[in-house]
Amino acid sequence: MQHLITTGDFSKEEILNLFDDAREFLDMKSREILKGKIIVVLFFENSTRTRSAFETAAKRLGAEIIALDLGTSSINKGETTFDTVANINATKPDAIIIRHSESGLPARLADHVDCPIINAGDGNNAHPTQALLDLFTIYEHFEGKTEGKKVTIVGDVKSSRVAGSNRRLLPRFGLDLSYVAPDCFKFESDEYKQYDHIAEVIDEVDVVMSLRTQLERHNEIYFSSLQEYAKDYCITKDTFGDRDILLLHPGPVNRNVDISDEMLVDPRNKILEQVTNGVAVRMAILKKLILEQ
Repeated sequence: MQHLITTGDFSKEEILNLFDDAREFLDMKSREILKGKIIVVLFFENSTRTRSAFETAAKRLGAEIIALDLGTSSINKGETTFDTVANINATKPDAIIIRHSESGLPARLADHVDCPIINAGDGNNAHPTQALLDLFTIYEHFEGKTEGKKVTIVGDVKSSRVAGSNRRLLPRFGLDLSYVAPDCFKFESDEYKQYDHIAEVIDEVDVVMSLRTQLERHNEIYFSSLQEYAKDYCITKDTFGDRDILLLHPGPVNRNVDISDEMLVDPRNKILEQVTNGVAVRMAILKKLILEQ
């Protein structure tokens, strides 16, 4: 049985096979590939894109979804997350999709269930399906010719599980990564190429991935306001100029903080394409993990 806890759980060949399936699923037609299968969705953190994409993906494949309302679950009576998952596992679902604020939790749960665990985001650790859909978006745009393409990730890279998962995945496909952030949001390591301002790298990159400032993960205030942060890190028309650069963002976008209104309607912006790709990629993941048990 295979789980998806980090992108490292899939080989490069498996990822390319996933992309073959995702390409087929982009027609968004309903299928019965997972008819009769039951998938439980456990989101201990808020979500729009990831949760709706997983639920849509499952239903497009013909599976039944059980999405628990954790606000009215036994967790509010003192039940631990481990006991909640153990009880759900005892109902014999075909997969469990989980998002949690605790880094490493999905990995610890994987040894205690009888079905695939899919990590939909754990703390600031990993968000493997987001990284896979990001890679798929880049891969399709460049028709598979990703070797040597340069990607810079802008914003709160230290707190971002998206940045963490992309850091581990994209270089496997020949993509050259760099990061742009204020000192307070940089990785505490000299291992990575990190810059203070996007102007330092904008003439070299093929892809810019903007990130949301993860205010809920900070223990202190670094900026007096988001507008102060935006003065240096918001992606605008002036930032891109007439350069041929792909613009990505995992969402949700803080308008005029992460990305300006103008750039959100710019044809170089592929954020909504990422959302569509996210459904197709998650369809491919569900097919693989459930049918190959």
